[in-house]
This record gives sequence, structure tokens and C-alpha cells, in this order.
Amino acid sequence: MSDEVKPPQSTNQTDDRLLSDDGSLLEIVRDRLSDQVFTEWFKEQQFAENILKGQAYFNGPSPAKDPERHSPSKLLHCHRKASYDRQNAPKEGTSPDGLFWIGSEFEEQIIVPFLQDTVTTEETYVQNSVWIDSELMVNGESLRIRGSTDPVVVTADADPLFVTEIKTTSNLEHLSGPKPYHRAQLHAYLYALNEDYDYPITDGMIVYGSRTTFDIEAFHVEFDPEFWERITEWMVEQTLYEQEDELPPAEPERDWECSYCSYKHRCGEAATPYSDIGIDGLLPLFNEYDRKPLIDYLEAHGDSGARLTPTLAHEYPDLVPEFGAHEWSCPACQETYAWNELDWDGTPDDPPLCPNCLESGNMVTLSGPEPDEQVNAS
Repeated sequence: MSDEVKPPQSTNQTDDRLLSDDGSLLEIVRDRLSDQVFTEWFKEQQFAENILKGQAYFNGPSPAKDPERHSPSKLLHCHRKASYDRQNAPKEGTSPDGLFWIGSEFEEQIIVPFLQDTVTTEETYVQNSVWIDSELMVNGESLRIRGSTDPVVVTADADPLFVTEIKTTSNLEHLSGPKPYHRAQLHAYLYALNEDYDYPITDGMIVYGSRTTFDIEAFHVEFDPEFWERITEWMVEQTLYEQEDELPPAEPERDWECSYCSYKHRCGEAATPYSDIGIDGLLPLFNEYDRKPLIDYLEAHGDSGARLTPTLAHEYPDLVPEFGAHEWSCPACQETYAWNELDWDGTPDDPPLCPNCLESGNMVTLSGPEPDEQVNAS
């Protein structure tokens, strides 16, 4: 008997192709292990999971927030960043979705079981979240807070007793106390739950977990009326900016926050020739939009005719059939060209020259429409 090890016999054409010696397996792996395929696969996984959980409403683009409605997670942020985020401005750079997923998994798979095993009694339980929807009047302005808490210690009747807010971070060493906007988020939950129940709910805990070591740091937070007044004043200001259709000032609490902001280019806090750009429209000669947030933006603004800029059409040509693309335009002679009509290597810092002007001896670079020209463009 021969000692030669033979491969298992294939029973279908797909296996035959995978086991062939002509390199097809390598070709399949190369084709499928790509960012584009992974993004589409992960999006479909999230889509199916939302349906499984009865949360199909998460599968569409998030609607823009009404000016008077506020999410606890956005409180006390830079007003301009809050407007960009609340009104679905296109996000630049890397999407933080991966961090959100890690935070959710850390909360559900680690913190909830930990709380169940260590802080509950025979008469108390842990509930994953509690929905809040509370209205309040501040300086004659009607406001509304809507959102979902993190794990809450509750009674057997699911009445909340103690609220937590779970956050993940890269490093715990820099923490000397809870961050103001996390404290503000917890205050919104405490206020709303206190309004809805007949007994006082005044205490919570902000728990930070390290994404690298899984160590935690917890801070007790008691409802502070003075701090709550600061939060409600922020909500009134944010509401007025949006009611008046005004781009808020860029005033982060700390200067370093701009470096990590998803809107730093359109805001003017990056080394690109843009500043004070409004909510709508993509930056014309800018290609640092990740695929998923770009698709999210195009889907959210599809009714207003959102399309790819010529620069982004070269970056993501496979998206053009679905979303369309703006034309190149010349600021000097007003001539326009289809996004793929000209020979261009896709470098945003070196856009193509206008052929019409070049014939006249003028070197004029082309661009896509400005952000404010992209909405409802024909």
C-alpha cells in the first residue's frame, strides 16, 4: 500500500475549482479578501442582525434631528461638530464604527455579566438599557431628550434604581475623572428617569474599560443641578443655531479634539483649502472619505440629489452606477467634462487641466461643484 496522502475527493464543481492547480484558489482569495468585499459583507451582517432584533429601522440612513430634539451622547460637544453629526454631514477619514462595535461588545459580553454577578441582590436585576423620552422647557424654549441608557440596575418590576454609562478607551492612565460630555450624558438619563418615576433617581456610575487590557476605572456621579443648568443652556444654544439655519462656531472644549474630529477638513481645522463649509455637500478635491460613511451620506441625502464628486468617482468607480457623479467644471471658461472623460491619475492635489483653456495657452485646473452647489444640482 502506498504511503502517499491523497486529497479528499471533491463532490461539486466549486470544490474542483478550488483544488485545481491553475491558481484559481489564489485568485478567489485575492478577489474576496478586500476592503470592499469585507465592507459589503459586514454591512449585510448588520442589516440581518437588526432585522433579527426587530430593529429594522436602523437599516436606513439616520434622519436629521429636529432642532429641539437632543441625544444624550451629543451633549456638551463642540456646537459645530454636533450640528455636522446631527444633520448627517459627510464624515471624513476613518469611520469609528469598529470602536462602536468594540464598545458594544465590551458592554454586553463583559460589563453586564459582571454587574449581574457582583452588584445585584436577591431583589434587584440588571437591564441592558432603558429608553428615555423627556420634554423640558428652558428659557421659553421647548426641548426634548431621547435616547437609550447603558445597563441599569432595576427592581423585579423593571423600575430603575441605578444607572451606568459604559465607555471604552485606549488608555486609562490619563483619566482623573469622567469626561464632561460623558457626565452630561449620564445627567440626561438621570434627569429623564427621575421625571418618569415617583422616587428619586440621583446616582449613576461611569465605567471606563481599556480596549487593550480590559482593566476598568469607575467614577460615581451624583446629579448636580448646576451642571445640569450648563447642559440645558448648551441645548438651547444648539437648538437656536439649527432653527436659524446657522453654522455654529467651532469651539471644542479642548484644542486637541479637532485632530480627532470627523469633520476637521470641512470645518477648517486641517491642512486642506477648506473652512466653514456647511452641512451639505462633499469637498470637491478631497478623496479621504471611507467607503461606508460615504455611502451612508449618499443614501441619507439621496432625495436632494447627492452624487459623487469627480474625485470620489475615480476613487470609487463601482459606486457611480448607483449614485451617479458630478462633472468636472472649469472656473474660467465654465466648460464641463464627464468625470471619466479626461486622462487623470486620481491625485487630488494635481487635478486635471481644462482642455479648452489649454488650447488658448491658459493652464486652469478643473474641479467639481462646490458643496453648496451640489444639493439638488441638475
